[in-house]
Amino acid sequence: MQTPNDLNQSPIVLKQDSTLIAVIEMSLSSWLVAGMVPSVERQPLKKLAIDENALLKLLHRWREEAEKAGRKIERIAVAFEAGRDGFWLARWLRARGIEAHVIHASSVAVSREHRRAKTDRLDTELLKRAFLGWLRGERDHCKMVAIPTIEDEDAKRPNREREGLVGEQTRIINRMKAALSRLGIRGFNPKMKKAAQRLEDLRTPEDEPIPPNTLAELRRDMERRRLISEQIRQIENARLERIEHAPRHGPHAMVRVLARVIGVGIETADMLVQEVLSRNMRDRRAVARYAGLTGSPDESGTRRREKGLARSGNARVRRGMIQLAWRFLMFQKDSALARWFRARTENARGARKTMIVALARKLLIALWRLVREGVVPDGVVLRPV
Repeated sequence: MQTPNDLNQSPIVLKQDSTLIAVIEMSLSSWLVAGMVPSVERQPLKKLAIDENALLKLLHRWREEAEKAGRKIERIAVAFEAGRDGFWLARWLRARGIEAHVIHASSVAVSREHRRAKTDRLDTELLKRAFLGWLRGERDHCKMVAIPTIEDEDAKRPNREREGLVGEQTRIINRMKAALSRLGIRGFNPKMKKAAQRLEDLRTPEDEPIPPNTLAELRRDMERRRLISEQIRQIENARLERIEHAPRHGPHAMVRVLARVIGVGIETADMLVQEVLSRNMRDRRAVARYAGLTGSPDESGTRRREKGLARSGNARVRRGMIQLAWRFLMFQKDSALARWFRARTENARGARKTMIVALARKLLIALWRLVREGVVPDGVVLRPV
């Protein structure tokens, strides 16, 4: 059985005399590499062009310097912050025998000064201190990000592309409605099948046709919307084909189980599986924390208050779960979770928006247990197999 991810501390005992430690501050134009080389008093700092082979040569050169000073290097540990470059460098280094880690950027403590100095050199010093504490096994110095395989990353692309296309389609429709409103034309639905043919018959309140430039713009927008709608259908059909061809494949089996819950569609099920439920989470608290559905208390002395959602997790999962929670109340009225929600909100004014977040958190944990352990939430109705 695979061990759940626990990335708060290193599972390997640090032998600092035989470990070469390096951190990388990455930017769009260059990499700044800082190292801690055993038996070398200086703290090497090297600026490189974006070249993984040059980085590998630098690490090997530092290892040779340590061995010339009498230290046998048994381990090379490299870390950098999660960012635009993703995880390809960590996979590339690991394939060449280098221990690579990706640091969660928001887990590194920084100075709270209003105008603190910030340079790449100072950032590498912060990363070195945080990474060294993590390697020693001290908790909460920083947190590491689980490095996915390229297949795992690729599996998320259809759902995320569809989300972007749906947003773009909505923007186009809103733009067309705004253009018509400027002419005083209301009540026209650009999403109708024959909307393009009806444009010629539209008249302004002055009984004038749509001006030629605006008409041409509307036609181009309708063509863009038609193309986007076709691309969305292609993504959805391709997903259904993948599930049908390999129904018992790990993520696909989870999607099929989730889609049996009345109120959960195939799109929501696929998003939840690819984004969170297929990850090897440690426990239910880790699941809620990853979705950003936990609170952020502010306690000092006698002051006790809650600042709201932490919003530090996966925004797609958080938005999707809050929407699903409202939908769950409609389709699963007799479930234990729906009864729990109603019992706490029926006599409390203004509590529904707060409690829906708590319901979303409980629902996400219940769905996680459903796909992991097969435990059906109490009172939840499933579709036939």
